[in-house]
Amino acid sequence: MKGRILLVEDDETFRSLLQTVLEDDGHEVLTAEDGHAGLRLLRQECFDLVVTDLKMPGKTGLELFRDSNLDPNPPLFIFLTAFGRVDEAVDAMKEGAVDFLTKPLENPETLLALVNRAIEGQGRTREYLTLKQAEAAGLPPEELIFAGQAMQTVRKLVLDVAATTANVLIYGESGTGKELVARTIHLLSPRSKAGFVALNCAAIPENLLESELFGHEKGAFTGAIQARQGKFELARGGTIFLDEIGETPLPLQAKLLRVLQERVFERVGGSKEIRADVRVIAATNRNLQVEVEQRRFREDLYYRLNVFPLQLPPLRERLDALPVLTNYFLHHFSRLVGKKLKGVETDALAAMRTYPWPGNIRELQNVMERGVILAQGFIKRSNLPDQMLHNIVQEAGESKDMLKSVEKELIVKALRKHGENRRLAASELGMSRRTLQYKLKEFGLLDDN
Repeated sequence: MKGRILLVEDDETFRSLLQTVLEDDGHEVLTAEDGHAGLRLLRQECFDLVVTDLKMPGKTGLELFRDSNLDPNPPLFIFLTAFGRVDEAVDAMKEGAVDFLTKPLENPETLLALVNRAIEGQGRTREYLTLKQAEAAGLPPEELIFAGQAMQTVRKLVLDVAATTANVLIYGESGTGKELVARTIHLLSPRSKAGFVALNCAAIPENLLESELFGHEKGAFTGAIQARQGKFELARGGTIFLDEIGETPLPLQAKLLRVLQERVFERVGGSKEIRADVRVIAATNRNLQVEVEQRRFREDLYYRLNVFPLQLPPLRERLDALPVLTNYFLHHFSRLVGKKLKGVETDALAAMRTYPWPGNIRELQNVMERGVILAQGFIKRSNLPDQMLHNIVQEAGESKDMLKSVEKELIVKALRKHGENRRLAASELGMSRRTLQYKLKEFGLLDDN
């Protein structure tokens, strides 16, 4: 497992040597010549590990370490120190540093072993914390998010892309769980220590959307009584999720394109460039290719966003997941309302299978919440919403009418074939003459003259 490392060392020759050793081992390395430059990079970028000299002019490595601990998710630290300052390095370890090495560094393998052990240990911790974060965020377990055979391809793609920095564009109908998948990608990514910031572009008035995304300076417009950070600043080091990206107006699309291309933006009313150290995951229920053809969405922005597309299937295409999903919602809402329910009756589950679920999993969640409130013991078909029961009756009626139409056509063809001879027609149809007589009467085919 390789990581992103900040190397802080005031000796240029030694810094260059360490950078080469770490990069040759596959790590991504950014360098700083002193503690002040190191702190600036820590404020702008996201790192797994900091390797720093302990004693430097200006800001020491220990001061850099203590400053970094003010952040909610500080990186790991390994110190490099002269033999005479080992006591200071030991004190730093008591405050949470990983370890230290003495200078001069006799064997580069010692550094690599320590660095790799620290990053691998952080990876295992991250996996554990991911589960805790998912619970804290109210996210369902992974096996629920990807329940059903149709979601297995999606699950593999999510696992593949999570560890990368690629932009992701999630397609899917409303209610298919696009934000859940986006949060899962974030929690499985190296950026999971930082924030996940979500914004529904369709829910914000057009004249306020730019300020929501990029922030504004004091006095930028009427009512801007103080400066305010936007979502891109709040998501620094983490992930921003732009839901309903197809709803953004064209002028704002140009500014989003600049963020994706140059990784910088400016607040509304400001002129200072702010670095956008953010991974972008966008989602839409529109066909963006059609939007591009209709000139409602910029083609260049589309290609920037569509680096790694994910298509979420609607619930009607993953009905094999219904038992798992209904069971989860049953227990979830039972706990909330203080009930002890035993399950969902077979006929209720069968009724759910016949329903087209235009609202997808969000609609299923609402149906289950209603069912839990109404049910005693088991959720029954009578506990389902009226529109679902109407759909069942309507489908049954349509099926019955279709069968009658087919049966009538077969009888008419058999009679024509045998010159209206009912005995021969009945024999071909595999029914008695009396049954044929009854069917002729039922279908209005008897000649009463």
